[in-house]
Amino acid sequence: MKIVLFRADSSSTIGTGHIMRDLVLAQKYAKKGYEVVFATQELQGNINYKILESGYKLKKLNSNSKKELVKLIKKLDIDLLVIDHYQIDYKKETYIKEKTKVKILSFDDTYKKHNCDILLNHNLGAEAKKYKKLVPKKCKLKCGSKYTLLRNEFYKEKNKQYKKNKKIKQVLVAMGGADNAKLNVKILKILEKFQNIRVVLVTTKANKNLKELQKYIQDKRWVKLEINATNIAQLMAQSDFAIITPSVTANEAYFMQLPFIAIKTAKNQKNIYKYLKQNNFLVLKQFNANLFNQKLSFLVKYLESQMINFKDLSLEEKKMILKWRNAKSVKRWMYNRKAIPLDNHLQYIDSLKDRKDRVYFLVKDKKDYLGVVDLTQIIKDKSAELGIYTNPSVYGVGTLLMSKIISYAFNTLQLKKLKANVYIQNEKAISLYKKFHFKSIGTLKDKHGKIQMMELKNENR
Repeated sequence: MKIVLFRADSSSTIGTGHIMRDLVLAQKYAKKGYEVVFATQELQGNINYKILESGYKLKKLNSNSKKELVKLIKKLDIDLLVIDHYQIDYKKETYIKEKTKVKILSFDDTYKKHNCDILLNHNLGAEAKKYKKLVPKKCKLKCGSKYTLLRNEFYKEKNKQYKKNKKIKQVLVAMGGADNAKLNVKILKILEKFQNIRVVLVTTKANKNLKELQKYIQDKRWVKLEINATNIAQLMAQSDFAIITPSVTANEAYFMQLPFIAIKTAKNQKNIYKYLKQNNFLVLKQFNANLFNQKLSFLVKYLESQMINFKDLSLEEKKMILKWRNAKSVKRWMYNRKAIPLDNHLQYIDSLKDRKDRVYFLVKDKKDYLGVVDLTQIIKDKSAELGIYTNPSVYGVGTLLMSKIISYAFNTLQLKKLKANVYIQNEKAISLYKKFHFKSIGTLKDKHGKIQMMELKNENR
């Protein structure tokens, strides 16, 4: 039987993420018939018990010495060494290879140089091309969400439909098993200002600030503390949004399609943070109470907003939309810039009942009607053309409207591509589309002027 040795550590300082993702990979190798062994140090706040609970052998190391590791590799006659440790670098990998000839799989999160046979960067946005000069030519690269390591529970929970409280939003707070940045209490203090919020906060016994956290929440019935939780996927499925770090947890939340705010707390989170920011996820480079409050307010408003299908509108709502559509600030960017009569407007809305190639929504939040979003020229499972206009009396809601319709197009309709045509003079609209990574693919021209043709592919959003 072949033997795979995992070299990783966990502690109150290092955190628990390395061991947790290694256990997922270990399960894959066990299914292939490998004997799985872990080599770890007994550091303060470790979760080595998780390894034993999973049924794998555990070899305790006295240090992070390369010589001690080489000795163990030779003693066990290891076939594959999996390294998930920031302090085992290229030089140490080279030393290990020279002394043992063992095949090496190295985890990497930060585009470092490695001497390995397989390199695994399973984070969102990880790019294989960036490793071109960082690994040997024959190294097999496994990069991006395609290789994300997810426990079986995530696949089981993703499509479950839990009944959620429409009046109370459940927030999952997961700032790492150790919470080295000591942010849990700070986050709770801001969440407390919001109405109808219920918090499930997950942490581990490796958290050095656990006693302080327990003391803070002892009189807060709206906070439930989960220590060493084994049902993270279920908690995600039951939650409305999450507060997390741009780490493995972001991979999990993304897979579960759970909205989140990601707060960077460590250097090794830099690349995931950068990817999330570039793709319009809600992120913070570091914790800032005012900025966090702003992001949180936007997310709550986004979740509380509704998309009402035009088929379900009241007569008053239909008239209101027509008033918007005929407003000078809106119709000046339409193909048809004439005022539309009420009868024509109502007939068109009525015709939508029998149309499968288009859908229109009125978007509203608790207080206001925000605007209209639509998809036309819908080709099932393939593409559609996107349209959007705001209530002329409401400002600053373009991002929310765009987020709503893009989510509906890609997550609900499972489309692969969105198209948009925007008059070049409409600079605000073009700026909004570019913010969401629509790419220019050409121009058209009509009697009103030049039109910018734009496109957004699902994998590029």
